[in-house]
Amino acid sequence: MSIGADDGRGGAGVVDTRRGAFFALQSVPVGSVALWDGFWGPRLKTNVEASIPALLAEIEEHGGVDNFRRLTGSKQCERRGPLYTDSDLYKWIEAVGIAMQSAPLPEMKQALADVTGEIAAAQGEDGYLSTYYVEDRADLRFTQLEHSHEMYCAGHLMQAAVAIHRATGAKELLNVARGFADYLDEVFGPGKNETTDGHPEIELALIELYRATGKKQYLALAGFFLSRPQSLGNLPPIAHRPELIGHCVRSGYICAAGADYYAETGDDGMLSNLSLLWDDLVNRKMYITGGVGAHHLGEEFGEAYELPASRAYAETCAQIAHAMWAWRMLLISGDAKFGDVLERILYNGFLSGVSLEGTEYFYSNPLAANPGGATHRSSQGKWLRQSWWSTTCCPPNVQRTLASIPGMIMTTSPEGIQIHIYDACWARMALQDGTAVDVRVETRYPWDGEITITLEPERESEFALMMRIPAWAKGATAEINGEPEQQEIEPGSYLYLDRVWREGDTVKLHLPMAVRFTRPHPYVADGRGCVAIERGPIVYCIESTDNISAPIADLHIPAEKLTPDAWVVEHRPELLGGVCVVRGPALKPVPSFAGFRLYEDVTDSEFEKWTETEITAIPYYAWANRGEGQMRVWIPVTEC
Repeated sequence: MSIGADDGRGGAGVVDTRRGAFFALQSVPVGSVALWDGFWGPRLKTNVEASIPALLAEIEEHGGVDNFRRLTGSKQCERRGPLYTDSDLYKWIEAVGIAMQSAPLPEMKQALADVTGEIAAAQGEDGYLSTYYVEDRADLRFTQLEHSHEMYCAGHLMQAAVAIHRATGAKELLNVARGFADYLDEVFGPGKNETTDGHPEIELALIELYRATGKKQYLALAGFFLSRPQSLGNLPPIAHRPELIGHCVRSGYICAAGADYYAETGDDGMLSNLSLLWDDLVNRKMYITGGVGAHHLGEEFGEAYELPASRAYAETCAQIAHAMWAWRMLLISGDAKFGDVLERILYNGFLSGVSLEGTEYFYSNPLAANPGGATHRSSQGKWLRQSWWSTTCCPPNVQRTLASIPGMIMTTSPEGIQIHIYDACWARMALQDGTAVDVRVETRYPWDGEITITLEPERESEFALMMRIPAWAKGATAEINGEPEQQEIEPGSYLYLDRVWREGDTVKLHLPMAVRFTRPHPYVADGRGCVAIERGPIVYCIESTDNISAPIADLHIPAEKLTPDAWVVEHRPELLGGVCVVRGPALKPVPSFAGFRLYEDVTDSEFEKWTETEITAIPYYAWANRGEGQMRVWIPVTEC
């Protein structure tokens, strides 16, 4: 994938940080970082070559574009799909716009032009745009905001327009978005319609539209919506919400918008409460995979530590929403703890949401599947990814997130350059004084902890290179031009190297990749007495395809074998797109638990007899790519 026209000296990143006075870090244009054949590069290629075209075909087949054509008169047809279907097309456009910031994608230009032309033609003279609240439903406009998703769709339209404008300079869709935003500004605000949309999104979009246009009324309108109770459930404004409650995607979006609002205004009350909510997330309500959402009903958070495994909802969109929040908190603070969570989400709970081929998707992402046998099913059916969902919010959301990843690899600041995510890439950064610095990263991360960074400033320059040291990387070491770095390297922080850098200077970072065994808080009922296997940023699971010696539910790890030395790591380039598997000792009961009655008298049972076996664990993100089977993340530990 080639470097785009923007060389990193200017332009907006995934989040445009140029106007915000309260960003510690400056995002860089997506096109300033080119990914090679590492971990993410091939996935971005699949996203462009397979995912994005296939989803447009699905949207066309299910009426997503025809819904606009019928309004323009270019096609006679009935409207199809849920009332929020417009947003799926808008997110697809945003994915294309972000991807085009990395490469021109000439094969997508005509399809994009056709779609955006239909959208523009369907807009009302007052600026309003919806394919649902028109004709015989026109009188219902803005009367059902608790569930109508009108401003939710408008927000995704605005974000799509900004992405296309950044990629191509085209203003057609941007003008549509501005027209809609101007109309909203006329209708909503103090003393006018003071209701909010039941599904936050407009707040994020208005702030990004403000950044793109400089129109302060968009920022003010976003602030107004943020100050109001959320119409669905009458939840308190996010700056006053005591804990993370309600619908997880909506919560993630409103928290991300709150972070954006702080970055532009310095609203300390907003940041203070977001920090409290962040602690609630990571200490009580987030799965080890980075997933969020315990309840299928209402797609909601559970109580503290309520994190069921097989019944986890963990919607793919919720992972994305919280990655968006994490990225903004990282930009605001420069604190590595937000980068750690971003990494956990991206490599695990988020990536599980899309198949290796890039054309099938999970809506929810459990931590155990079919634990009692093949009769257990998800609420949507079998645990297999699908190419289309009746509510298809997750597929285009995955696509726009994948396209954004180059823009989250590195940032800059007055001090220098930060590296947050390690992958094989080449980047062009610009220091505060305008000095261009080429950065080359060579690594097999996340399978290998060896990372080589070569710097090529256009002239000798003094600045700091800051590299995130994940919290799990105990014992990390580094060397500069072959000389060991003497400072102590703290996990969960940034290694800060401030010096005069010359062309060809090299930093080698070593992050230990020992197998780790992680236990949950005792209040997490489905993980009590269990551990999860982790290595580097990857959470592992055991799947029945690799473990045929016993049902997955029968496999236990002997307590005395919870040591890295007892386990073997193997790189298998032919398996699941190329992964490292983890193999180690296990126990299975004799007889199998599958043969037990529902309730057993312990005086009659033989459940304490065990025989030795072995388990093979694969990355959690790769499960269910070989057909349906049993899977679990939390593995029981047995004392023998």
